[in-house]
Amino acid sequence: MNWPILSVVTFLPLVGALFIMLVRGSDRLANGTARWVALWTTLATFAISLVMLYRFDNTIAEFQFVEKHPWLGFASYHMGVDGISLPFVILTTALMPFCIVASWTAIQVRVKEYMIAFLVLETLMVGTFSALDLVLFYLFFEGGLIPMFLIIGVWGGPRRVYASFKFFLYTLLGSVLMLLAIMAMYWQAGTTDIPTLLRHGFPVELQKWAWLAFFASFAVKMPMWPVHTWLPDAHVEAPTAGSVILAAILLKMGGYGFLRFSLPMFPMASHDFAPFVFTLSVVAIVYTSLVALMQEDMKKLIAYSSVAHMGFVTMGIFAATAQGVGGGIFQMISHGIVSGALFLCVGVVYDRVHTREIAAYGGLVNRMPVYAFVFMVFTMANVGLPGTSGFVGEFLTLIGTFKVNTAVGTLATLGVILSAGYALWLYRKVVFGVIEKPALAGIRDIGAREMIILLPLVVLTILFGVAPKPVLDMSAASVTNLLANYNKAIAVKTAAMPAN
Repeated sequence: MNWPILSVVTFLPLVGALFIMLVRGSDRLANGTARWVALWTTLATFAISLVMLYRFDNTIAEFQFVEKHPWLGFASYHMGVDGISLPFVILTTALMPFCIVASWTAIQVRVKEYMIAFLVLETLMVGTFSALDLVLFYLFFEGGLIPMFLIIGVWGGPRRVYASFKFFLYTLLGSVLMLLAIMAMYWQAGTTDIPTLLRHGFPVELQKWAWLAFFASFAVKMPMWPVHTWLPDAHVEAPTAGSVILAAILLKMGGYGFLRFSLPMFPMASHDFAPFVFTLSVVAIVYTSLVALMQEDMKKLIAYSSVAHMGFVTMGIFAATAQGVGGGIFQMISHGIVSGALFLCVGVVYDRVHTREIAAYGGLVNRMPVYAFVFMVFTMANVGLPGTSGFVGEFLTLIGTFKVNTAVGTLATLGVILSAGYALWLYRKVVFGVIEKPALAGIRDIGAREMIILLPLVVLTILFGVAPKPVLDMSAASVTNLLANYNKAIAVKTAAMPAN
């Protein structure tokens, strides 16, 4: 089988989007057709990505399913995945059908355009994780801004225009610096081919400036403190499915960028700047957890918790240990499932009561026992309870960091305690107590459509908590190879330094 499976997974959603564009007829017919086409397209894309997962050999570190064709002269159409990028491709294709189903009744205006935006966004996200050329990566990475900007700006809440522009400008500003670094790398190495650049030893001075330029882009995307302020606004205003994609996939592009570019291409700079990243990570973990404790809006609380959880990821990645990097990848996959599910849970009650204010709820367990159970599973995973996927990633990143810097690991552990504080406080306020608000008197439990969305996520959260080996094994060979090259570069640098 030599068919270009990776290109099919990447561009099949675009075919679905084109089909929806051609749909004519009454609004009701066109909207219904758009929903079904979007759903079947995302399901087909997911099914083909599972074939890719089945055929993937996790014992080798090289890129697989590689496709390379001449394109711009200096840049080529070069695609491929390894153990670091494949988990994110699968996460993207797996969550898209849930987003389409979650939007089934929630979106009633401009349904065709909404579905097209999501399908285009899927192509750009999968392309970002699969691109093996710097120019191609940059186009996919930046292109994802446009559909997300429209999803927040057109279908968002009352302050959607402000939130969408803030999101766009923050992320674009960092990426301009990354473009300058890409140009400098091309002039120095004479190529934009990522596998070639991974073997190219950049001079120390260029490494430092390029590292800072890439960091500016990825730190905003993660988002790291203090460039995180766009995220709570974007989450609050975005429709439910927009929040799911933002938290589960778009945030992970920053972490993926650190793993694909910062650590392997600029190892000396990564080593030198590690204390700086540790400082930002610890501040993010502790400070944003405290901010989350003060929130009155459910989505804002979960958004701030995302910033804290991404702090564990950056800390683990720059610890540059097998547990730290492997744990960082696992934490991103786990957070993608758990935070996406939490936003879906908020969407369930928002569709019924039309408010996200925590004070407007209370006593939901009396009317919605199934919802209370599902919400509890995801809340416990967000806290990092053993037996859920949230525990494995946090535990590994902390162990990996403790090996390198005990003080950073100890301070970061405070985040585990604080996360229990805000997550359990939210759960108690919303679920327990007695129903006092008239709006909640006739509220109904989750229906069949919502159960179809939430049940697989519950199963995955518990499955990966009990048996994390499949996810860890998928990335193990690539992580080992990455760290071997990183440590070799650091050893060369250390040997070249004059003895005191």
